[in-house]
Amino acid sequence: TPLPGPKRPYFQVNITAEDKAVKWSEKQKIVYTTPTPAGTKKDTSSLFPSSYSPEYVESSWYQWWEKEGFFRPEQHVSASNPLITFSLCIPPPNVTGTLHLGHALTVAVEDVLVRRRRMQGYRVLWLPGCDHAGIATQTVVERRLLKEGGKHRQDFTRQEFLREVWKWKNEKGEEIYQQLRALGASLDWSRACFTMDPGFSRAVTEAFVRLCDSGLIYRSEALVNWSCALESAISDIEVDSKELSGQTMLSVPGYENKVEFGTMLTFAYPIEGHDGEVAVSTTRPETMLGDVAVAVHPDDPRYQAVHGKQCRHPFTDRLLPIIADSMVDMELGTGAVKVTPAHDHTDFLLSQRHSLFDVSSSRLVSLCESLYPFKGVKRFDARQLVVDALVEKKLFRGKKDHAMTLPVCSRSGDIIEPLLKKQWFLRCDEMAKKAIQAVEDRQLEIIPHYYTKTWKNWLSNISDWCISRQLWWGHQIPAYRVDFSLCVCHWVWGQSEDEARQRAAVRYGVKPEDITLTQDPDVLDTWFSSGLFPFAMLGWPEQTTDLQRFYPNSILETGSDLIFFWVARMVMLGTELTGQLPFKQVLLHSLVRDKHGRKMSKSLGNVIDPLDVIHGVSLEVGSTQKVKEGNLDPREQLVAMEAQRKDFPTGIPQCGTDALRFALCSHKMQGEDISLSISQVLSCRHFCNKMWQALRFTLGVLGANTTPVATLEESLAARWICSRLYSTVVQCEQAFEAYELHTVTSALYSFWVHSLCDVYMECVKPVLVQRQDGGAVVQTDTEPSVRARQVASSVLYHCVSMSLALLSPFMPFITEELWQRLQPRGPGALMRSFSVTSPSCQAHWHFPEEERDFLLVQEVIRVARSLRSQCRMTKEKPASKSFNSSKITLH
Repeated sequence: TPLPGPKRPYFQVNITAEDKAVKWSEKQKIVYTTPTPAGTKKDTSSLFPSSYSPEYVESSWYQWWEKEGFFRPEQHVSASNPLITFSLCIPPPNVTGTLHLGHALTVAVEDVLVRRRRMQGYRVLWLPGCDHAGIATQTVVERRLLKEGGKHRQDFTRQEFLREVWKWKNEKGEEIYQQLRALGASLDWSRACFTMDPGFSRAVTEAFVRLCDSGLIYRSEALVNWSCALESAISDIEVDSKELSGQTMLSVPGYENKVEFGTMLTFAYPIEGHDGEVAVSTTRPETMLGDVAVAVHPDDPRYQAVHGKQCRHPFTDRLLPIIADSMVDMELGTGAVKVTPAHDHTDFLLSQRHSLFDVSSSRLVSLCESLYPFKGVKRFDARQLVVDALVEKKLFRGKKDHAMTLPVCSRSGDIIEPLLKKQWFLRCDEMAKKAIQAVEDRQLEIIPHYYTKTWKNWLSNISDWCISRQLWWGHQIPAYRVDFSLCVCHWVWGQSEDEARQRAAVRYGVKPEDITLTQDPDVLDTWFSSGLFPFAMLGWPEQTTDLQRFYPNSILETGSDLIFFWVARMVMLGTELTGQLPFKQVLLHSLVRDKHGRKMSKSLGNVIDPLDVIHGVSLEVGSTQKVKEGNLDPREQLVAMEAQRKDFPTGIPQCGTDALRFALCSHKMQGEDISLSISQVLSCRHFCNKMWQALRFTLGVLGANTTPVATLEESLAARWICSRLYSTVVQCEQAFEAYELHTVTSALYSFWVHSLCDVYMECVKPVLVQRQDGGAVVQTDTEPSVRARQVASSVLYHCVSMSLALLSPFMPFITEELWQRLQPRGPGALMRSFSVTSPSCQAHWHFPEEERDFLLVQEVIRVARSLRSQCRMTKEKPASKSFNSSKITLH
């Protein structure tokens, strides 16, 4: 029975009395185990437990690996390859986040790659790190403060609020690292870093200053994605697109009632000095407060007579020119469009092309603050007020359903408002050209290769990147506004305020003490600091030993959804700041979806915590409770909990880390999205039990025989299984080089189950298992029998140990446990068994003719087992005498 406690890594045992009437399987349930001190190698000399338990197997090994330094590159180099390195960095998870199955897939794939390279004798560095996640972390802390003390961020000074954030980080920051350990991630924790650490922060400041000095960073007024809930600009990746087919009522943060979307309203602008009017259609009538013009297509016959005329704005009394431009879609709405440059990207371009007056005066926010009766009214409340006022002035012309795409803030659920703001931007066109050229010249390889076309198309049309955010948590922009009598709103930058003051003094020819500097309160986009990850983690801008040895990284592995917003930016920034590509290969895996093919979302309730799959969880204690503890809207909580009750009516069974990793890697990553079901993971747990039972049998028949395989001429079965093992090694080697991990897992599963267990072990049981008759062992000591047992046991040991080594990168815990039991005096850890799985070590065991001939044997076995199943022949229930053979069809 499991010992009490939340993790229960150790077990007690109940063994029945020694009674000949009691079957052995009932006597030995499981064995006693004693707690292993943290970091101490587990004692595997005890009696082999009768059944596989992931909780028992996966305890203690990780702590021992980590304490022994097996994850550090200095501790893991073979004599044959002392200088060959393999390096990569983990995509940094959010410091306040929790793992989901997408993280689990990333960890599984990367850990497989690094563990395999270690076993090949490479000097391997897998860098861990955590991202400060500006928006996500600030939002979490703000909600916490509001929940616990009823206070908003604005109730604190900036420094007071940042102290609260650091307090939160120190409480929760290590949780994500413990989750990575639970997944078996063999990261070099001695080099772990946080993007707000002093060293990393210095790298961020250095990058900003260098890019400003080279003219790549500039300050300008432009439209940005504005989240009213966050009161900040956000990046494109944080904007989701919600498709609406027509009228839809949606909940919006900050509004008690739902807001209507998916409709197009039409209203009229009276033409000045004319009895006519121009009717315009819009999905956002509230923005008409900031209109500066009306635009029509120059070829539209309906509006030929009004080109160059003016309309009178009914609320601001402003005269709006009627302009002609080919950008207008004649088929949309009335064919005439209102131009609001401060709240629409297309309108902003129109205003620039036609030299309209200062667009900053058309901001909806400023107008609502000053224009009665809209003063102080929020935008969607102003929407209804505008419509009511248009109706009152008899200018409203109707409303109809309209399919549209709504931009939604992924962080807050707020509707994005395009807003004209002064921000810092990074010029991307020239850097993008270099990134495209690197792929075309094959200096950078993107896998799967079909992403190269996507890479080129996106980078060829890239726009400048808004890198400033209106937050308090993050890297405050090292730029300062210069104030003195002869200077108005100029900016300087520097590694520190003193350096910036010296720069300003030189630039303007004044004394440093005559200058007053005010640092920009904004912070840098988190993706900017993340873009420096591959080299900043290694000590850049200092020329550290790690930077010289492990940069550029060998590979970057991440989800395909980050190709633009993280991968491309790392390539651009790395090339610009270091003169080198940050990595040589990019391996992109597909997204993990639920079993219904839906994208995992907290609001849908289909996000699966990998730790729940590993340890198992009940519906009430686990997933449902997590939903209630989260930050979801109460209505979304109900939807999420109902979805979980439907998908996991009895909770999630305990599957273990090895089974989860093997299941994730068994999917084809370089193709369609992965739809993972718990039943698939459970099947892999059954495979773990198959391995466990196979080792119990192996240890039971081996005795002390671990001698190398000798001659095989006398045994067809031995020649066949060794050849099958060689073919499997070759297949795995080729698939590994192509990063087709699903092919590797399929080959290994097939060999272990269908070749080793189903065939070879059954073939050698009569040779290796000594028959018991009335308690006495019957032995035949003739020379052929001794030689046959010697060959069979040697081959069995060879196949099992090789298979464990091949499976080790995917299933590190169970393979370590079984490896240590198989050879208790072996070379330390399994991951230190260099090059044991190389095809060159197995080439002399290749017998293709025996492999072909043995197909007949396998088919006979398959049919025989099928017959036994149909006849329901078991040890407890032999075949009935009245069995009707006519029901069986022989092929």
